Amino acid sequence: MKEKLLSEFSKRFQSEAVLYASAGRINLIGEHTDYNGGFVFPGAIDKCIMAAIGQNGTDKVRVYSIDIDDYAEFGLEEADAPSAQWARYIFGVCRETIKRGGVVKGFDAVFAGNVPLGAGLSSSAALESCFAFAMNDMFNDNKIDKFELARIGQSTEHNYCGVNCGIMDQFASVFGKKDCLMRLDCRSMEFEYFPFNPQGYTLVLVDSKVKHELVDSPYNKRRESCERVAKTLGVETLRDADMAMLDAAKDKVSEEDYNRAKYVIEEKDRVLAVCDALKRGDYDTVGECMYATHRGMSELYEVSCEELDFLNDIARKCGVTGSRIMGGGFGGCTINLVKNELHDEFIATAKKEFAAKYGHEPMVYDVIISDGAHKC
Repeated sequence: MKEKLLSEFSKRFQSEAVLYASAGRINLIGEHTDYNGGFVFPGAIDKCIMAAIGQNGTDKVRVYSIDIDDYAEFGLEEADAPSAQWARYIFGVCRETIKRGGVVKGFDAVFAGNVPLGAGLSSSAALESCFAFAMNDMFNDNKIDKFELARIGQSTEHNYCGVNCGIMDQFASVFGKKDCLMRLDCRSMEFEYFPFNPQGYTLVLVDSKVKHELVDSPYNKRRESCERVAKTLGVETLRDADMAMLDAAKDKVSEEDYNRAKYVIEEKDRVLAVCDALKRGDYDTVGECMYATHRGMSELYEVSCEELDFLNDIARKCGVTGSRIMGGGFGGCTINLVKNELHDEFIATAKKEFAAKYGHEPMVYDVIISDGAHKC
């Protein structure tokens, strides 16, 4: 990918290019807990967005996306926002950096990636983190701290892309560390690295190829449900709630809002249980929690879909240790913790049975926990 980027950059621009990259992410457990003040447990993966970027001495940004064969050019003032959605991610990073007192000047860029789109691996966060890291390195002497880089990406989603997301995706893309998962407290922003290089197991993503689009989607409605329940319970977020509190207020909230909050409260506790299990090397408990998360996301939070439930059922039938829907939902992939001796049979069965039912094979990606945003 490096050679391809540098070659394309030299064809299009005269400036000197530097290569930057940032990873997509998985989240082992802890879904839809980030905006509820709870815990998440992500890691960066060996799938990334990479960009060749060079200063051009103007006040214009000129960017070419290899993957979608599209070009955008825009200024750095608020009124200069580009119309193309993909370019708004880059524009938003520039604007959010400037709003925080950072410097951004004109630059040229060519980028590409191998983060599967629509699979719940946060390709958008990888794109934001790649450019936020680059702006910090090229124009700000790396004086913007890494948490602020993650917030720049999050604010880009909020203010320029219409998704009221939490901080997890950008955090994982910025802070990712090889062979480590990270438990992030989304309220205090304290985090801890947990070694994760399980011997005898592989992390496998099975992509249903059902694409989700989170803008104007049920994602924001789920968040509103959680906020209504928190207000009813008199707490800032559901982080401070427990099932006894929720059950005591059951007649004050709708059945739908109750189910949403029940999932979040139970998921908050599952993250901590998985951390404890990993310390013991107890992957059976990790797997049980993953299956419980899938049930909650399907039945209580209702962000799964028929295809993902089918893949989860196949995993259980094949003896996979743990499996669940991963990402915001409404499509995408399952994440599976698979014993190496079951790996090939599981993939073959998933492809065969899914294709027989839905007319196409799912995509399968083995992933390795890797580093986050960096200069190449």
